[in-house]
Amino acid sequence: MDSQDYIALEEKFGAHNYLPLDVVISRGEGVWVYDVNNNRYLDCLSAYSAVNQGHVHPKILGALITQAQKITLTSRAFRNDQLPFLYKELSELTGYELSLPMNSGAEAVETALKVARKWAYRIKKVPRYKAEVIVAAGNFHGRTISIVSFSTEPLYRDDFGEFTPGFVIVPYGNAQAIQNAITPNTAAIMLEPIQGEGGVVVPPAGYLATVKKLCEKHEVLFIADEIQTGLGRTGKLFACDYENVRPDIMIIGKALSGGFYPVSAILADQPILNLIQPGEHGSTFGGNPLGAAVARAAIEVITKENLVENSFRMGEYFMEQLVEIPSPHVKEIRGKGLLVGVELKREARGARRFCEALKNNGILAKETHDHIIRFAPPLVIDRNTIDWALERIRPVLMME
Repeated sequence: MDSQDYIALEEKFGAHNYLPLDVVISRGEGVWVYDVNNNRYLDCLSAYSAVNQGHVHPKILGALITQAQKITLTSRAFRNDQLPFLYKELSELTGYELSLPMNSGAEAVETALKVARKWAYRIKKVPRYKAEVIVAAGNFHGRTISIVSFSTEPLYRDDFGEFTPGFVIVPYGNAQAIQNAITPNTAAIMLEPIQGEGGVVVPPAGYLATVKKLCEKHEVLFIADEIQTGLGRTGKLFACDYENVRPDIMIIGKALSGGFYPVSAILADQPILNLIQPGEHGSTFGGNPLGAAVARAAIEVITKENLVENSFRMGEYFMEQLVEIPSPHVKEIRGKGLLVGVELKREARGARRFCEALKNNGILAKETHDHIIRFAPPLVIDRNTIDWALERIRPVLMME
């Protein structure tokens, strides 16, 4: 079978909830992926930053195989011998006292919202069922009914109501708007420190620190969704680290498993996370021994291979070189670390055609919000590979 055969099969029998580039990937190694015809591509999406450690990292693969040969799932009705070490290692890595593991990022977001609401009722004494969470326009926190309830993207929400109440939407990057939206019923403010799906939108310097101070002043929890930006993607362990901000609740996922298995978690200290009592929240697969073993190996790779530092250095170099390209189509280049957005002018006729041209030149990137190209290669990338990529990106950004 060639690529067109696979594509035809997928189009016939699969739901059409994605519009992927027409490349059929069959294997990967490090920063490279290969299609069914053995064509090689540089992966500049990293499965939306889930593969920070590179594809099929041997250490994480080894942990997966070793654990899969022992036991994969116990449910949380019983204890297992991997999860306690994951708890401990997450605390040592992040400084948070406790963690609550789930599977997908959306599940972790839902978990954080439940914890924040219980905190509001039990600790802040907000009247029951009146708690509010402030979020930012342009956000992307997942696709459950509750999460799309506070999306501002019509495509994500218009045909999926009725919606879950209790959310207040303010402009992103505007701390005064948050100040104006806080009421005695405000339980939490939940933000992405950089809006990835929103177009690699970087807020003004000092925004996160100001929001954190507002939270402290008004007895409000600050929740940071670092599912995409965390674990080294932006050149710091967490993007909040750029402003020395420690959220009350941190949400992580994606690279927590290096792309091998769905693992997510929320992190918080005891006064917050100990509010959750047995039976109030859980997941059949959350915290399972296979996922825990994989996550432990994924964390070890990030730390021992200095991927955070490499992301910072390579990201700076990559953006410096991109800025030098005299493209008539580029409006702005922005980002931190190896999360880079190239915003095109409206007259450039959309980012999709540029992504298709990049694919034809051996680079896989993805458009977001029609006019932005997102570059997010695995954090193991080196300077020579970036130079290789730049030789192919330049003519694409210069094309008619």
